[in-house]
Amino acid sequence: MEQPTTAELDAGLDNVRNSPTDNGTLELIVRRPDIDEREVLQVGELSVDEGLVGDNWIRKPSSRTDDGGPHPGMQLNLINSRVLTLVCPDPDRRALAGDQLVVDMDLTEANLPAWTRLAIGSAIIEVTDQPHKPCAKFSRRFGVESYRFVNSEAGKALNLRGINARVVQSGTITKGDTVRKL
Repeated sequence: MEQPTTAELDAGLDNVRNSPTDNGTLELIVRRPDIDEREVLQVGELSVDEGLVGDNWIRKPSSRTDDGGPHPGMQLNLINSRVLTLVCPDPDRRALAGDQLVVDMDLTEANLPAWTRLAIGSAIIEVTDQPHKPCAKFSRRFGVESYRFVNSEAGKALNLRGINARVVQSGTITKGDTVRKL
């Protein structure tokens, strides 16, 4: 399994910084039916109640909620496709990142602060204020250098590990859809 070096990761930062700010592209839709299972979809359904229909978010406990149930502000995880390409050169392994939506779009807080709404297909999602942090699985799958890269000062400033969102209008999304700020 090929893992990039710190120098290779750093060399890709300018490309990440040049991500579209207003009209991005939905590059990958990944459903997680169970722990460590992935289904790459061409078309997905987003639901206000379920997030990505068929995804295990609805059954995932959270230490961030009073009742231990799934966190409503963490229904969807989005990662920048340019970052994912950097940390995972093998396109067949990119679904392992654990993010349901892989987008070619600037995910920085300056561009997409909490409560920004995005239209994708016929759905509307909203960026939340819940941080999306790298975990041990991310490190195992993509290497220690990638973990350090997304967790670095620059990585945090650019939201390289991604952002969290919730569905505010149910609808259908399709790979290749425009991701548009509202």
